[in-house]
Amino acid sequence: MPRFFLPQALAVGSLVSLPDAISHHIHVLRMNVGDMVTLFNGEGGEYAATLSTIEKRGAVAEVKTFSPREAELPYAVTLAQGLPEGSKMDWIIEKAVELGATAIQPIAAQRCVVRLNAERAEKKLQHWQGIIESAAEQCGRNRLPHLCAPAPFGEWIGRKDLHRRILLSPRAEQSLSDWARHHPPQAISLMIGPEGGFTEQEENAAANQGVLLLSIGKRVLRTETAGLAALAGINAVWGEI
Repeated sequence: MPRFFLPQALAVGSLVSLPDAISHHIHVLRMNVGDMVTLFNGEGGEYAATLSTIEKRGAVAEVKTFSPREAELPYAVTLAQGLPEGSKMDWIIEKAVELGATAIQPIAAQRCVVRLNAERAEKKLQHWQGIIESAAEQCGRNRLPHLCAPAPFGEWIGRKDLHRRILLSPRAEQSLSDWARHHPPQAISLMIGPEGGFTEQEENAAANQGVLLLSIGKRVLRTETAGLAALAGINAVWGEI
C-alpha cells in the first residue's frame, strides 16, 4: 500500500484533499478510485484511507482507520555530520532515516569544502527536508527525524544540553562496538567528520568538552560510509538489528 506524508490534521471519517505532488504520484502509479493508501502526518501512527476522487489535477481520500504502529528506535540517535561535498549529504540523510536516526545535525568543520551562507543553507534545508519525508514514506516510519540548522563545530560541541556525544576517530583506542556492549541503550550523538576527517585540534577541543572519541575499525571509511556503518553497528549491538 503506497504511503504518503501529509503534514496536516488527520481523523477517521474525514475527507482530505491530497496535494499536487501526492496526486501526481497517484497518477504515476495508475491508481483508481477505491484503492487504499496509507497517510501519516509525523505526529505518530498512520491512517488507512481510500481514494474517493481522482481528477486530472487533484485527488481526495477518505480516512478509514487509524493504527498506532511505530517503527522508531527505542533510543535516540543524532547524526552530527560534517558537511560533505556535492550530493553526498542527500544520500547520507536518506540512509540515516532508514536506519532510524532521530535527528540530523549538519556540522561546519575546518576541513569542510562546502560553505553555506544563510540563503544557501535555507535552500539546502528545504531540499533535505524533502529527502527525509520521502525516506520516511519508503521505510515505514511515522515520525520524521528532526533536521537541525547547520552549526559551526566549535559552537555545537560547546552546547551543554546535549546527550552523550561520540566522535568517530581512527586515532581512538576504544571501539564503538566495545563501548556499546558495556553500556545500555541510551540517547547518543554520532559525530562524523567531512572528507579528510576532523582535525587534531577539533578532536582535542571535543575531548575537552566531554566528547567521547571512539573508532569503528582499522580501515578509514569515507564520510558517507562512516556514520551509516556506526549507526548500523549500534543498532546491532543494542538489539535493534
